[in-house]
Amino acid sequence: MPKGVIHHVEINVSDLKGTVEFWIWFLEELGYDQFQKWEGGKSWRLGETYIVFVQTEERFLDVPYHRRRVGLNHLAFHAVSREQVDAITLKLKDKGVTILYTDRHPYSGGKDYYAVFFEDPDRIKVELVAP
Repeated sequence: MPKGVIHHVEINVSDLKGTVEFWIWFLEELGYDQFQKWEGGKSWRLGETYIVFVQTEERFLDVPYHRRRVGLNHLAFHAVSREQVDAITLKLKDKGVTILYTDRHPYSGGKDYYAVFFEDPDRIKVELVAP
């Protein structure tokens, strides 16, 4: 394993069931497999890197997540092609997920940057970017 490659990312969520329903199809479209499962969390792995979703304890749910605060701003994933970005965009729309920056989509990141941006149930911004 190359030095410095991310081992895993763990995200606390407000509703584990809803989060899993939202993320499972997207991660599996990208080639992730379900990895770990326990009462308070689930994870998906691609190669040696995995993403973990953990149910936040009730006592910490009083302040909701916002990407403009200190902490994680967004997660960005590689797509295999522009066609995959387009296909995922259609699936997101079919699922009723709001596409961010629609006035500039799919070039929201710039004229040579082809991507789709959207939010998960906790409003964590997610990006899928084509090569």
